[in-house]
Amino acid sequence: MQTVTLGQSPERRLVDYVDPMIGTAKMGHTYPGSTVPFGAVQLSPDTDTISYAVNGSYNPDVYKYCAGYKYDDPTIVGFSHTHFSGTGHADLGDFLIMPTSGELKLNPGTADVPGSGYRSLYSHDNEFAAANYYKVKLDAHDITAELTTSSRVGFHRYTFSKSEQSHIILDLMHGIYNYDGKTVWTVARVLNDSTVVGYRQTNGWARTRVVHFAMKFSKPFKSYGSKNLEEMPVYRGFWRKFDQSDNFADIAGSKIRMHFDFDVEVGEQVQVKLALSPISMDNALANMEAEVPHWDFDKTMREGQDLWESELRRIEVKMRKHEDYVNFYTSMYHAALMPTEYMDVNGEYRGQDYQIHKAEGFTNYTSLSLWDTFRAFHPYMNIVNPSRNSDIVQSMIAHYDQSVLNMLPIWSHYANENWCMSGYHSVSVIADAIIKGVYKGDAHKALDACVTTANFRRYEGIGEYIDLGFIPDEKNGTSVSNTLEYAYDDWCIAQLAKYLGRQDVFETFIKRSENWRNLYDASIGFMRPKRADGTFRKEFDVLETHGQGFIEGNTWNYSLYVPHNPEGMMELMGGKERLSNYLDSLFTMHLPDKYFENTEDITREGIIGNYVHGNEPAHHVVYLYQIAGEGWKTQQWVRKILKDQYHNGADGLGGNDDCGQMSAWYLFSSLGFYPVSPGSEEYWLGAPLVESAAINLENGQVFKIEAVNQSDKNMYVQEVLLNGKSLSGYTLKHSDIINGGHLQFRMGAKPKKD
Repeated sequence: MQTVTLGQSPERRLVDYVDPMIGTAKMGHTYPGSTVPFGAVQLSPDTDTISYAVNGSYNPDVYKYCAGYKYDDPTIVGFSHTHFSGTGHADLGDFLIMPTSGELKLNPGTADVPGSGYRSLYSHDNEFAAANYYKVKLDAHDITAELTTSSRVGFHRYTFSKSEQSHIILDLMHGIYNYDGKTVWTVARVLNDSTVVGYRQTNGWARTRVVHFAMKFSKPFKSYGSKNLEEMPVYRGFWRKFDQSDNFADIAGSKIRMHFDFDVEVGEQVQVKLALSPISMDNALANMEAEVPHWDFDKTMREGQDLWESELRRIEVKMRKHEDYVNFYTSMYHAALMPTEYMDVNGEYRGQDYQIHKAEGFTNYTSLSLWDTFRAFHPYMNIVNPSRNSDIVQSMIAHYDQSVLNMLPIWSHYANENWCMSGYHSVSVIADAIIKGVYKGDAHKALDACVTTANFRRYEGIGEYIDLGFIPDEKNGTSVSNTLEYAYDDWCIAQLAKYLGRQDVFETFIKRSENWRNLYDASIGFMRPKRADGTFRKEFDVLETHGQGFIEGNTWNYSLYVPHNPEGMMELMGGKERLSNYLDSLFTMHLPDKYFENTEDITREGIIGNYVHGNEPAHHVVYLYQIAGEGWKTQQWVRKILKDQYHNGADGLGGNDDCGQMSAWYLFSSLGFYPVSPGSEEYWLGAPLVESAAINLENGQVFKIEAVNQSDKNMYVQEVLLNGKSLSGYTLKHSDIINGGHLQFRMGAKPKKD
């Protein structure tokens, strides 16, 4: 990690504060490799080949490899071109490349016997990661590997330290969350002595995913070959006439590994470019020619880092500590890794309908983890990168148009809907973008898509939710959390309908938005699963997450999930004092290990008391002290969360980064405000960590934030001024930000309790 000395001129490079290693240990599930902002290629090392299943059952160890890389692993098996950032489920890992020296081996070997295959031991002492650059020494082969990218092209530079046999492996069957049969088919065609094209089809999280590639070498290979690891099929066809393992140019199968052999001098560099396309091999070649037509690795690296610098310059901050700079700009980095561009340079992409479409007037995006990102990531984008978020919304509408089920995306990637997690949170993202003036497309069409999605009765209890006002416990394992999330989403639809003057839609969905009330059990003071006959479930553990009607949270966290009507929630719970006591208990109680020891996506470090910051459902709750009249507690706990949950180093995150949501929470809260209820123009005030910040808006305006007398001790807000006038209340409007201005927090060491 490069460092920047504080006090340097404002011309310092913000990109030097980015540390891609943060979150690569424990449960962060980030990757350290190279990419550009929202790039289609994520070129990164994979450290093992853990199978999704062992003896036909789920293998829990595979969860550690959602991003392909685990910091504690001692070996690297190669460098693949597609990765998710911070997810709790996985796919991808396409087209793994590994340079080797010595005897040719066409299997990856195992972690305990790495020399049995092409994998290599490595040391973190010889590993370096920065924005759009990754470097590591592969000890087993004495090869230095360097990686960089453009949006659609992965660029490899390998320096060989030996002149003996030298090979570059192309593994077409490698994948993340891999299992026997996941790779449906692969094709590789050797066009000449330095160019290979092909494609790969997989059936995984995305069940019909196809990605094409084009690969070029900077040096002609002297020979090549392949190995097909499939069991002998019943029908072999007449391709058996050929020895396809040796210098055969037309390869196909479901379990293919290839090798390309070179004569190299000591210290010689061999470079590889691999371009991706969702459409065709020809488009992959065109993408390469358009983006990286040369062999200047350093030029591509610089261009990518310039893109990162421009992205980071959207917010320029002054912090008190170097580690805070690293956390802040790495959070901005993590919040620009997903979603990813999904179209070729000519605008073509594959749609939900398996047809080829062309994005007209927008950039098409994929990998939408909406259950996570609707909360803070998309509201963050509406401020710092609204044109891109508008394109993301347009991509969601295109998804809807192509869906034979007429549903907006739930969790989609590579022209597939994965149906992962709950809620129909596309409607939150769409409503927020339209109400805030970000999305300029057909708003009425967007509202119609929201309504149709919310009325799709066959999806996860929506029919029962509409009929009964809640999802019955016996019908769905996450009946409570689904009901609460649907109620919030319905409120978003109501707000959009109100904004557009659609009174009939507003009345229907504002009524539905109060369905959260139907699952509140006043006898225990918590949300609780209810059966279709109207009785609450008898056996119920308020501390348990699993099997209690919730997803990624217990009822202590989820009972506060009424972001659209927190005052109504507070009244139902018993008023301000009851809410304050509830929050105090949430943050200070002890949660015994047994309640999270089987939870994959968080560690003990991701929990404060019983508040689970490592998961998303309670991300807004620290701000609820405001309506209880105790805003100083919001300030106190916000600063503690910022300090305890975000650190420098590989284990700097206490839970999955979840496609930028954890990072977006950090960014908002560091700046001093947070979107408690997206779909509203309001942000709730907290306690800034920055000393000052300038948000450089797309419209040319600048929104400045200043925290006067801010320090670790002076964490309490004494007064807030907007453009020199004292702010009453605890909220800030989107228009106050987007029009530019000056927000000043005057800080002190003692709570201001009035």
